[in-house]
Amino acid sequence: MKKALITRVVSNRYTVFIEGEFEVATAMGKLRLGQKPIVGDYVMVETLENRLVIQEVLERKNQLIRPLIANIDQALIVMSAMEPEFSYTLVDRLIFLISYESIEPVIVISKADLVSDEALQEIVDEYEKSGYRVVKTGITLPTSGLESILKDKVSVLSGQSGVGKSSLLNRIDANLELNTQEISKALGRGKHTTRHNQLYRIADGWIADTPGFSSLSFANLDLIDFSQRIPDFVPYEGQCKYRDCLHIHEPGCTIKQKVEEKAISLKRYQHYVDCVSLIREGSR
Repeated sequence: MKKALITRVVSNRYTVFIEGEFEVATAMGKLRLGQKPIVGDYVMVETLENRLVIQEVLERKNQLIRPLIANIDQALIVMSAMEPEFSYTLVDRLIFLISYESIEPVIVISKADLVSDEALQEIVDEYEKSGYRVVKTGITLPTSGLESILKDKVSVLSGQSGVGKSSLLNRIDANLELNTQEISKALGRGKHTTRHNQLYRIADGWIADTPGFSSLSFANLDLIDFSQRIPDFVPYEGQCKYRDCLHIHEPGCTIKQKVEEKAISLKRYQHYVDCVSLIREGSR
């Protein structure tokens, strides 16, 4: 048997990428009744009676429900430096939701060539000093930084409408234009008209045809899990006085101490506190 990646699912036909080629496979009945293969799954396949058959779905490291996709390495949070103005609140909320799903967030600043160096550096410093990866993009800027981020990764896109998500992908690979007539609607806030999930090959990596985290809902999240998956807090995990510390009012909280010491961004901590309130409101 050989290992393959599912890049598209239409009915019971699975397009898989195997040894540098796209092939169409079918799934064994036992899989369709049990853990049904989805886009992003790594599977074991073999040829039986001149057809490619999926015999096993390998263990998933994560999975989203909307869109239905597995094994995502990173989510690119695309936010413009201007028009619309950069929103720290929206970026931080996306960071929190993405990290909750065990997916790495990457900050992509679009229209970075349209603002002053000082204004751009302020945004970059806010995230790079906290350990986040930041990529600057713009019409006059090279795409090499984004291409290196995409290489060998499965990525999804997130961010508000009008920040240039689809156009920046087309600058990397003009051939995506043929696919982004359907993808571009998915990358905005318009009605999603595609009838299937799909991964597209780009910059030696994969990008999903969907915005991924289009909803900013904090309903039904576990507060303890949420508090432990904030990337800024992870280096200090287990150092608070109480194991179930939410880092709000508890005594002996290392996170609050690090905020006071400016080791953790006050801006992002405040956004975290706001989200804790949203989770509590949603659980009532």
